[in-house]
Amino acid sequence: MDLNLKNKNALVIASSQGLGKAVAAQLAKEGARVMITSRDEGKLKSVQTEFRENGIEVEYFRADITNPEDIKQLIKHTSETLGGIDILVNNAGGPPGGTFETFTDEDWEKAFQLNLLSYVRLIRAALPDLKKNGGRIINIASSSIKQPIPGLLLSNTFRLGIVGMTKTLSEELAPYHILINTVAPGRIATDRVDYLDQHNADKQNVSKEEIAERAKSMIPLRRYGTPEEFANVVTFLASDASSYVTGSSILVDGGMVKAL
Repeated sequence: MDLNLKNKNALVIASSQGLGKAVAAQLAKEGARVMITSRDEGKLKSVQTEFRENGIEVEYFRADITNPEDIKQLIKHTSETLGGIDILVNNAGGPPGGTFETFTDEDWEKAFQLNLLSYVRLIRAALPDLKKNGGRIINIASSSIKQPIPGLLLSNTFRLGIVGMTKTLSEELAPYHILINTVAPGRIATDRVDYLDQHNADKQNVSKEEIAERAKSMIPLRRYGTPEEFANVVTFLASDASSYVTGSSILVDGGMVKAL
């Protein structure tokens, strides 16, 4: 199957580690020109070096996606450096765990800025480029869009907002040949999942390994997914092979979520 990603221009958000890093690597391997970004310039430089040692070329630009001005500069720099934007992969680290009574207004505001409003701003800023030749927007969310995760109230709330926005925009952007979809990871072996396992272990006074084994027992495939497996799905949605898929929410969870 020809994904036709050679010389396409892709911006991958929160891509100095975890899922974003894996997506950036896979897109670049398929021939796309890729811009990676995060708040940590040191990490970005390290990732670029690591990729180059493995024959993968990417550009990088430091940006805090909770800062509107940083987003404007990121989009401007990406468009000028790569020669436009054909693919936007929205991604952001998850908000902290906790329950309703533990969160303040500031906690809610921070999660809104990071996990929903940043996606709104990034899409708005990238639209002029995406409208030129059509394009792809992939919004990374969480399996909580189908089945809320206990102790992750902030994520459960704002990830659903991403789904509503994506579904609405699939109709609004279709005349411009822009396809937009949500991809929802389940238990993928990343630092975020490691943090959640440790968080639950501390709450229950058990080992992190015990929490992980319990989680795996609830997954039909009996294991955590790899970032590369997740990246393969995002890469498909970014490619010409997905030309009739828009407005969809796709789980990458090994069958963990029981909802239809």
